[in-house]
Amino acid sequence: GPGGQCPRLPQLTTGPSPNGFNLAPFDRQLKRKQKNWAALQPEPAKYDYLREEVGGRVADRVFDITRTFSLALDVGCGSGYIAQYLNKETVEKLFQVDMAENALKNTMETEIPTVSIVADEEFLPFKEDTFDLVVSSLSLHWVNDLPRAFREIHQVLKPDGVFIGAMFGGETLYELRCSLQLAELEREGGFSPHVSPFTDVTDLGHLLGRAGFNTLTVDTDEIQVNYPGMFEVMEDLQGMGESNCSWNRKPILHRETMLAAAAIYQEMYGSNDGSVPATFQIYYMIGWKFQESQARPAQKGSATVSFGDLAKINSLISREKK
Repeated sequence: GPGGQCPRLPQLTTGPSPNGFNLAPFDRQLKRKQKNWAALQPEPAKYDYLREEVGGRVADRVFDITRTFSLALDVGCGSGYIAQYLNKETVEKLFQVDMAENALKNTMETEIPTVSIVADEEFLPFKEDTFDLVVSSLSLHWVNDLPRAFREIHQVLKPDGVFIGAMFGGETLYELRCSLQLAELEREGGFSPHVSPFTDVTDLGHLLGRAGFNTLTVDTDEIQVNYPGMFEVMEDLQGMGESNCSWNRKPILHRETMLAAAAIYQEMYGSNDGSVPATFQIYYMIGWKFQESQARPAQKGSATVSFGDLAKINSLISREKK
């Protein structure tokens, strides 16, 4: 997008640890505090528009698979953004896990029986081969070890179970990142990331494959939201519990830098009516846990094949010829 001029953010940053070296980019305790704070705001629902929308899109992908899942898990459920769209014909029982206990206290009514558990999304407290379905919407981008989180999800799935997730993609908030970086370069002669580094879509398929998933589908779309100005964008991010929690974030931005960034945002991206857009890129992923014992029943739309599977198919065909 137009944000192509911006310097790329570094993927790894260091946080404090007893030996002085730690590759974990995010302060998980701070993220938990931010989410708990957001859940206690007088109108938390005011900031839920993005999670509501994406939760619905994840639920649509669950409905595309024509089967009933007897036991499902929502990883990083917040106040139940996916659950509210599901029904008993699709999911018979749902476990909801989130690191922020206040978010779980706010969970919305749903016709499915649910069990809420406070736990870190990176360390799922369940036995192997437990769930028929695992879903996750907009929480995995704050996980320190994404490969590990995917492996955990794969592990708790039953064979022939499916993972359906959504997370923020690399172009998310490029307008905000560019404006802050340019203002800092201009005012302070250097910049530090104020927005989390996001995963690249090519990395995502690779990480899911390494975690053991197969028959992968990864697709992406963008949601653009218009705001009166940059300060409203930042206020809403805070209200969503989406403020930066990178260890290397700058504790404060100078007021002049903030005002300069708001002016740059307006100038580079502003609409004629004075509003400014913020782009959220969403990656959707579907991955299956392989079942040795039987061939998989055809899924809806199973005539399509991804390039990753072509090599497998060719080797199967040549094996059958022998």
